[in-house]
Amino acid sequence: MSQPAAQAGTKLRFEESDQCFLAAGTEREGTVGSSASGMRSDVASLTEALATRFPVCRSLAGEDVFRAMAHAFIALSPPLFPVPMTYGDDFGDFIDTFPPAHPVPYLGDVARLEAARTRASHAADANPLTVGELAAFAPYAWERCLAVLHPSVQVVRSTYPIVTIWEAHATESQGPVTSSRPEDALIARPDLGVEVHRLPPGGAVFIQHLMSKATFREAADKAAVADPRFDLVTSLSMLLSHHLIVGLNSRADR
Repeated sequence: MSQPAAQAGTKLRFEESDQCFLAAGTEREGTVGSSASGMRSDVASLTEALATRFPVCRSLAGEDVFRAMAHAFIALSPPLFPVPMTYGDDFGDFIDTFPPAHPVPYLGDVARLEAARTRASHAADANPLTVGELAAFAPYAWERCLAVLHPSVQVVRSTYPIVTIWEAHATESQGPVTSSRPEDALIARPDLGVEVHRLPPGGAVFIQHLMSKATFREAADKAAVADPRFDLVTSLSMLLSHHLIVGLNSRADR
């Protein structure tokens, strides 16, 4: 399992040397709740909440390892009550530091993708620009425009094929993932459902700079430097076809 081209059905298992992490997570459950029964109830509820938010991670890790990770995470990062929707946003970062998960090096990135899906599902609604509104901007003005992207737009970058891995489990195909090519993910909810798409080369850098208030030209220049394969038309078409541009602001001073 050290290679990114992993079997989708493979599960992690605890080695004897990893048992200390399960024990440590159990011992530290006292940080949640105010009584023994309350602690057990709180930890059980939070573990189920994490399992619901990270179903593909749970499937990849297997039940024992996932619950051990969840218990250790809860002990280290007990939430405020009521538990906020964002609880677990940093679960992927925690997984990167959890030794029993190291045989699946992309597990943290998959967790970041799943966390982004939750954030996208709870993002505000927004209406995309119409064809007429887009056409109102002259072609020469686009390079000086600032894009307002849909509030649900999220980008997750990875050196592993995380979209392919996530799709294999989300669709329950459970087949082998033979690709080892890095994939960056675009997550958004332009309509009712959350969508996950593979970004083209340089697309992640392009969108991230647009989200940081760069103009189209600035974002395209940064993307081209980051990846010479970047194609502006391809990345812009993805944003337009998925209705993710909700506003355009002209920056005449740029």
